[in-house]
Formats: sequence, C-alpha cells, structure tokens
Amino acid sequence: MTMPQTTAPSSSPLTPELLERLHRAGLRVTPATRAVLGLFAADPCAARCHFEVLAQLQARGLLINRVTLYRLLDRLAACGVLLRHADAHERRWRFTWAGNGAAALAQPRFECDACHCLLPLPAAALEAQQLAQSWSERMTALGHQPQRLDFTLHGTCADCLQPHVRP
Repeated sequence: MTMPQTTAPSSSPLTPELLERLHRAGLRVTPATRAVLGLFAADPCAARCHFEVLAQLQARGLLINRVTLYRLLDRLAACGVLLRHADAHERRWRFTWAGNGAAALAQPRFECDACHCLLPLPAAALEAQQLAQSWSERMTALGHQPQRLDFTLHGTCADCLQPHVRP
C-alpha cells in the first residue's frame, strides 16, 4: 500500500465515539481505514459502490487491494459506521456515511436512483426514530436483537431531472 503525498485534512472523522466503535468491532485504524473514513465523512450524502471508493482512493494516491477494500467496507457497515444498501438497478452494494451517533441510523433520506446522492429528510426524523424505537422494542420482546432500520425514499433528484445545457 502506498501512502498519498497530500496532507491530512484538518478535521478528522475519528472522534472518540467512532474510535470506540471501531475498537469494539475489532477494527484497527490503519491508513486504509483512515482514508476510507475520510472519504465518506468528507461527503456524507454520497452513496458509493466498491469500485467508486477504490477509484477515488487510487486518485488520492492510496493503493489498496480491492478485496481488502471490500472487507473493510463490509466491516465498517457491520459496526454501524457506514450504511450499506442495495442498488437494485446495478445489482451492487452502495455505502454511505452513517455518522458518529445512533440517530443517523434511523435518519430518513431520499436517494436519487440516477446519481445516487442521498438527501436527509429532517422533517420526518423524529417520527422515524419513534417508529424505529417502537419496532425495536417489539422485536426485542420476541427475542430478537435489532440493530438498525433504514428509511429511504427512492426517486430522481431535481438536478437529474433538469436537462443539462451544453455550450
């Protein structure tokens, strides 16, 4: 693995809470982990597939084995740092930044099926969290261990609906 020649950003996504979550999940904070977390934290609304993450890391000068990256993304999703959701049109997984707190896991969002940008739906956040809590309590009472609930409204964003004017 080759390290990038650029300087690190001034604000790191590695908060004490995030470091604790990674530690509990048995993940080491390697240069690859730092680079992936920085990539997602820098643009938390972006929904990236494995290949897009790999290309963006390589463009920054970080050479990482693609299988290592697949495993890292899956582990970051398993511990709740990233959200993983299926892209039905392309038959692949997409990942987005979940943030540092549990509230982000129940944050309703709108996903554009054309460009895959994710937009939060803040007006519905409280209702979604109440619904998630209610369902979580019901599942716990049945002996299950719920971890997260994803609320995503799919469609086409305004930018993709507008015809692009070419000079």
